[in-house]
Amino acid sequence: MKNAYDVIKAPILTEKSYDYIAHRTYTFEVAKNANKIEIAEAVEEIFGVKVESVHTVNKLGKIKRQGRTQGRTASKKKAYVKLTPDSKGIELFDGIAQ
Repeated sequence: MKNAYDVIKAPILTEKSYDYIAHRTYTFEVAKNANKIEIAEAVEEIFGVKVESVHTVNKLGKIKRQGRTQGRTASKKKAYVKLTPDSKGIELFDGIAQ
């Protein structure tokens, strides 16, 4: 099994993610090769909460040009983690959202 801190890289704090906090859904940047089961187990282990569902999004890097050459920025994977109604919230997000 992978280390939980290798699966969950960072929380994503944007206006859209703040709107989801009211619905008990939290957004994280995760490892590209992590699956939904690993993400759910990592969130439960790190924050001590119960996860109801996980939705993932693969975000392709943007095309950047410099002169004649072009390339892409790094691709990322995001996870939307919904907690069960009886679970406590994640303090990291709750302090920011209020």
